[in-house]
Amino acid sequence: MVEAADQLMYERGVASTTFADVRAASATSKSQLYHHFADKDALVRAVIEARGDAVLTHQRRRLARVKSLHGLEMWRDELVKRNALRNGAYGCPLGSLANEIADHDEDSRRAIAAHFEAWTQLLVDAMDELKRRDVLRPDADSRAMASGLLAAVQGGYLLAKTARNVRPMQAALEMAIALVRAHTTENGLA
Repeated sequence: MVEAADQLMYERGVASTTFADVRAASATSKSQLYHHFADKDALVRAVIEARGDAVLTHQRRRLARVKSLHGLEMWRDELVKRNALRNGAYGCPLGSLANEIADHDEDSRRAIAAHFEAWTQLLVDAMDELKRRDVLRPDADSRAMASGLLAAVQGGYLLAKTARNVRPMQAALEMAIALVRAHTTENGLA
């Protein structure tokens, strides 16, 4: 049920997805759906958790491999390539939820914010790893760079979504990585 709701909400949006749509897509009865979810808000919270876990699992795997600037560029390239498969449509799975519901549901906003904070921390960890490997200078602000990278990802997703073209996303990430590159050591440039 959650998987079906997630797909529908990703493609149609939360507001345009009804319990009837979820029942039809998941081949479940009304009583089964209401047994697990008291209302649509409960279902939306389950979708947020499932979607957040999926995004973070993927990002955790990918960012754990960042050991150099080239690794950071490979992370960027994978994000852009995955988004290009949809021609930029639908945007970020988490960002699209945030855009639609964060101003209207405080509990959902907090849940999404927690996932974004976890994603930021994964990027902080990658920046700290680059410092440990003497790629970045010790005085580089890992949190600021992580926040900038994630902002470039989210802004890039939004621009790619509206343009139906991933070039704005790629440009935003290239600029964010250029700012990271500005904090490299001589070893990091080699």
